[in-house]
Amino acid sequence: MSKLKEIMSAMANSQFGRALFRHGWPDNPKDQALLLTNDFSLHMFPVKVKKHAPKFWYTWCLGGISLATFIILTLTGIMLMFYYVPSTHRAYQDMIDLRYVVTFGRFMRNLHRWAAHAMVFAVFFHMCRVFITGSYKPPREMNWVVGIILLLVTTLLSYTGYLLPWDQLAYWGVQVGTKLAEYVPVIGADISWLLLGGKNIDQNALLRFYVLHTVVLPAVLVFFIGVHFYRIRKDGGI
Repeated sequence: MSKLKEIMSAMANSQFGRALFRHGWPDNPKDQALLLTNDFSLHMFPVKVKKHAPKFWYTWCLGGISLATFIILTLTGIMLMFYYVPSTHRAYQDMIDLRYVVTFGRFMRNLHRWAAHAMVFAVFFHMCRVFITGSYKPPREMNWVVGIILLLVTTLLSYTGYLLPWDQLAYWGVQVGTKLAEYVPVIGADISWLLLGGKNIDQNALLRFYVLHTVVLPAVLVFFIGVHFYRIRKDGGI
């Protein structure tokens, strides 16, 4: 044990180790205090919290529920990706296999679907709560804008996942949505082309929806969630 401690101390006190940990191996009270006070998690949360803020009736924990559903969606989505192929020849059959062949496949798919519905409702009601309690007022107006972006991205995540089962409901639902997008002034046709990769809902559309749903939009959401928590911290908490 002492040998391992010496190795860890040598690594932490090396040039590379100090670049990572700044203060080297915490083998004295001062460095141990620095390790605690420089902890990133301490900078994500306010030093003081108002007395009413932690009460359940004030926030209904809607922000926490939104984050929890996103974590569930991420975990179940990764598991579903092991069995799903974004191909017009295989997508629907993969959905059938998940229901009847893959162990716990139906449970994972249903958990993913219901968590997606729950996240949309939680984010929407979270925005309503913020509006009703006046939490969008200065100095929190920037975080209100970030919240609107998060609501928009959440809706787009739900919409892009709608096509992936590649059944009749998904096909015609996306058909209606993309046709509506064409009526957006000036850029409507470009939005539809960007989503579909053409004029028809085919392999290009399925692949684009898959990439948006699994890579692009989750990355955008994670970024703005980080900004959202950072602004809560800088604006003095809830």
